[in-house]
Amino acid sequence: MDTTVNRTKQKAKQTGEQASNSVKPWVRGFARFGYMAKGFVYTLLGILSLLAALGVGGGKTSDTQGVFATVASQPFGNALLWIVAVGLIGYVVWRIIQAVQDPEHKGKDGSGIGARIGYLVSAGIYTFLTFKAISIASSAGSSGSSGSGGSKQTVIAKLLSQPFGQWVIGIIGVGVIVYALAQIYKGMKEKFTKDFKLSEMNDHEKRIVTKTGKLGLTARGIVLAIIGYFFIVTAVTSNAQNAQGLDAALGKIASQPFGQWLLGLVAIGLACYGIFQIMKGKNKHLTLS
Repeated sequence: MDTTVNRTKQKAKQTGEQASNSVKPWVRGFARFGYMAKGFVYTLLGILSLLAALGVGGGKTSDTQGVFATVASQPFGNALLWIVAVGLIGYVVWRIIQAVQDPEHKGKDGSGIGARIGYLVSAGIYTFLTFKAISIASSAGSSGSSGSGGSKQTVIAKLLSQPFGQWVIGIIGVGVIVYALAQIYKGMKEKFTKDFKLSEMNDHEKRIVTKTGKLGLTARGIVLAIIGYFFIVTAVTSNAQNAQGLDAALGKIASQPFGQWLLGLVAIGLACYGIFQIMKGKNKHLTLS
């Protein structure tokens, strides 16, 4: 029995080493840059949302495309936006590697397959955002943030016109809410700490990761849950106009009693999520050895 167990452990270790070696150092560096780029976007999104809560700059909430337009409109912002786009490409590449090569050993059981499908979905979402960043950078920010909602609603309208389209949108909405709740749970219970190389971090870095991860994942989960709700409403009403994104979710928060205070708290949480992602880029386990 002991011999069998030892052989199993040795085989698992060899598999881990093969997976680790299959992810080249330049890919890991690219992935870390990607996490930092994602963190930059969320940090700026949180700052802009906080300004909206305070009534600064017209008091309007924004989405990621609005963040890109804001960056491009600043001095040297166009060059910075190109750097962000390259970073997001790195993030997409890493997500694809996570899904295909499974360097973190999620496995092929139900939960493992689900996690790897989630990585592919994430890669798709950030591929779209990368194209948006490149598009705005190419036009020096003149495209702004207009039109994103219309194009999204056109896609939703086409889906609604298909057989079972309402069911598909409803399932997407439920899936987003389930993921949002998982994010909140992960944040509140500090489940994210296992992703970090804690033994190589000092106490100050650990405190930053713990606090920003807890606040950031909770705030992001709340916003995603509202977006999931919009999708369910769209499925029930069969009205594509009800399919809204991040800016509408933030606006929904702001419209509640004490909404500006709530928006301010969520905005701080989103900025914390951005800082959390930057720390993740620096300190995350990218392979298992």
